[in-house]
Amino acid sequence: MNDEFEDIYETFRALLDAFTPAEAIKRLELMRVDQAVIQEIRDRHERQTIWIKEFEEPHSVVLGNRDTWYTGPSPKDKCWPAIVRQLEKADWSPSAIDSLDTASTRIVSLLSHPKEKKFSTQGLVVGYVQSGKTTNFTGVMAKAADRGYKLFIVLAGIHNGLRRQTQARLVQQLVEPNPTQWHQLTDLDRDFVPTANAASFFGKSNKAHVLCVIKKNSTVLRKFSKWLASASDYLQDCPALIIDDEADQATVATKTINPKIREILERLPKSAYVGYTASPFANLLIDPSAGDLYPRDFIVNLPKPDGHFGTEVLFGRYALDGEDPEDVDDGYDMIREVPDSDVELVRPLRRVDVDGFTPEITATLRDAIRYFWMVTAARRVRGAGNPHSTMLIHTSVNTAVHNSFRDPLKNLQKETRASLDDSTVLQELRKLWDDETARVSAEDFGEVKVEFNDLLPELPGVLDDCRIVMDNSSSEDRLDYENGPVVAIAVGGNTLSRGLTLEGLSVSYFVRAVSAYDTLLQMGRWFGYRNGYADLPRIWMTAELNEWFRHLATVETEMRRDIDIYMTEDHTPLTFAVRLRTHPALRVTQAAKMKDAVTAASAYGGRRVQTRYFHTDADWLLDNQAAAKQLVAKAVQHATRCDERPEDGRFVFRDVPYDLVIGFLKRYSFHEKSQECDAGLLIRYIEKRVRNAGSLRRWNVAIVGNPLGDDADAFEFAPGVAVQRIVRARLDTPESGFADIKTLMSRRDAAVDLTGETGQLTEKEIETERQKQSPDTGLLVLYPIDKVSTPPQREKQRRKPLDADEHVIGVGLVFPRPDGEDSTIEWISADLSGVDIEIEEVDLSPIDAEETE
Repeated sequence: MNDEFEDIYETFRALLDAFTPAEAIKRLELMRVDQAVIQEIRDRHERQTIWIKEFEEPHSVVLGNRDTWYTGPSPKDKCWPAIVRQLEKADWSPSAIDSLDTASTRIVSLLSHPKEKKFSTQGLVVGYVQSGKTTNFTGVMAKAADRGYKLFIVLAGIHNGLRRQTQARLVQQLVEPNPTQWHQLTDLDRDFVPTANAASFFGKSNKAHVLCVIKKNSTVLRKFSKWLASASDYLQDCPALIIDDEADQATVATKTINPKIREILERLPKSAYVGYTASPFANLLIDPSAGDLYPRDFIVNLPKPDGHFGTEVLFGRYALDGEDPEDVDDGYDMIREVPDSDVELVRPLRRVDVDGFTPEITATLRDAIRYFWMVTAARRVRGAGNPHSTMLIHTSVNTAVHNSFRDPLKNLQKETRASLDDSTVLQELRKLWDDETARVSAEDFGEVKVEFNDLLPELPGVLDDCRIVMDNSSSEDRLDYENGPVVAIAVGGNTLSRGLTLEGLSVSYFVRAVSAYDTLLQMGRWFGYRNGYADLPRIWMTAELNEWFRHLATVETEMRRDIDIYMTEDHTPLTFAVRLRTHPALRVTQAAKMKDAVTAASAYGGRRVQTRYFHTDADWLLDNQAAAKQLVAKAVQHATRCDERPEDGRFVFRDVPYDLVIGFLKRYSFHEKSQECDAGLLIRYIEKRVRNAGSLRRWNVAIVGNPLGDDADAFEFAPGVAVQRIVRARLDTPESGFADIKTLMSRRDAAVDLTGETGQLTEKEIETERQKQSPDTGLLVLYPIDKVSTPPQREKQRRKPLDADEHVIGVGLVFPRPDGEDSTIEWISADLSGVDIEIEEVDLSPIDAEETE
């Protein structure tokens, strides 16, 4: 490209700060830019947006064709480059910065353009506990600010500690590098307090961004909403980004917090609400038809960063459907069991026993504390990584119980410090250290084992430096990492169990009983990064809690797999509901947050599954043709009857035995990108329904094509069973090596075996009618697709010919919803029945002879 074109393209990018892409193009036309140049600018911008939409990471599910207006940072940006400079000084690797850049660009691209006249966007970003979500949304805020978003509201949990920590991070990374560009409505020590003349912050003459970090507290939110209302006339042109940190906490199904958040959004004509959480169970169960905060526009699944310790890494997980249990990682040997008999010694089992309770330093608690001091000494020997070192003791939410630990812990600290020259004590310490370091290899994490004799000289200093901190809602002595390196044993409850980062957390002693997934997962403050000491963390907990976390790791993996599956299939947040596996002893979330959930007792019940991706080489396609012909030949023999409709290009073979369908699924090859069409999962699901409920024993096998005309276009499945091939052109995407047709099966096809007038039925009505007519019968539809499949003229800008080596066989399956299925594993999901979505219909018209010549 010549310099003149590059100058015009940069002009176009600059216009995007003030206009939508379509309006920016109109401005270029008013500037009398040549139409050929404008078209090339359109093409380049489109390539950029396609590139962003198809990022391998982060995975995302998006409603419709949202306009991807944001294509990445610009040279004139101020806020994002400042963050990059800070991360470079903090020794972030180039790959980690690139990953943050990519993820934040993708999320900003899903927001609405700040110059749209009015918008309301709702999305959800799913991360991992302690995985850098704050850094991610700070990057998103920076990029949104660089493009013209004005008001930034961060809802920072429900505790002062997290609010203060979040405010400090945002001031450091956003405000301090560009102080003239920001107004702060809150500070480190002060939540929101109304100021006079709210309108002055939002007038057109005030170009500065407005930052507000507030707790999800009803009084604070009410004051803020009232303050916004006083500036309503000035908010019409104020694009606002609301970041809801810990979006599952207090936001969903609360009588005071939830209405206030929605009220604030209603006061903002231009609002983008983005929830961030690592435990999105409540958010995924909201009724999307109720006008609440369901992530109707997008869900982004952030990738697990390199070096992050998550649930699966520590606890392992159970095998999912289709997995060999022997292939599933069992986690590192870092979990130590606390016997049930110890529990009543470290926390009162009944509320009436709280007063006067004194915890006992049991053998397991003594081992955990001694090991923590040795870990801290070993880290000083290594001299690398996080300078802080913390141990967490979490046995109860009761502040009196927390405070009761102070004297026993201080006594143990004093006794240990005085006995470092006692040979018996040294022998016990040495054995504990050698046993632990033998169970987890330092070399596996790129570290060198620290010998006991090397860490011993550091132990006195560690014991002298160690603070015993009671961190709860009533304590004055709180964890504070802002004034130099910290060595601390922290005893706490809820204030330490969500959002707050425990720096240098090495050892956890955790026996508190909880009742819900989100509460349990958020208590995993041990998740995160352990640079320089990844071999050393340990967790002491009961066997029951260990099993619960292993189950939770399975739920997490399955949930994220669902999101990833729907990302590659033709679904949106309003046409799919992520399944959450249940547990007999744990709730998915609080009961009030699950009131709109429905049982989703199986992977495919009530679902329509279809092939979308295909290889185009001859061998693969001919094998699939053979599988389809074999199925039809056997269906001719075994069906109770055949409905022949050659004038419509359709055949339906009724009541075909299920083993013929399973035989077909074993032979037919689905493309590996069609994760929803996993033959192993489909077969196991059918077999489970047959075994447990007696349903799906019979299937209707249909063929959908075009009416017979020119014999050259006919595809014969069996003698007397032939239809004309259909056209399915491929999307014009930069990826190669496979064909993506996007949509195979129309709504009409999903009712091909039903009787009566079904042509105008909605998706939900078809499902209801199926339950009436064929509640236990599955439907399998075969489509013969022409190997050339030239797109019709109206589609040629976004599609191109299929150009396969042989004719393609597409497959669709429709599963009736199970009724009271007997299953050892059950799931729940959001209820999407109240959502009215128009599913794309596909063109079944015959091949245009003129277009194929």
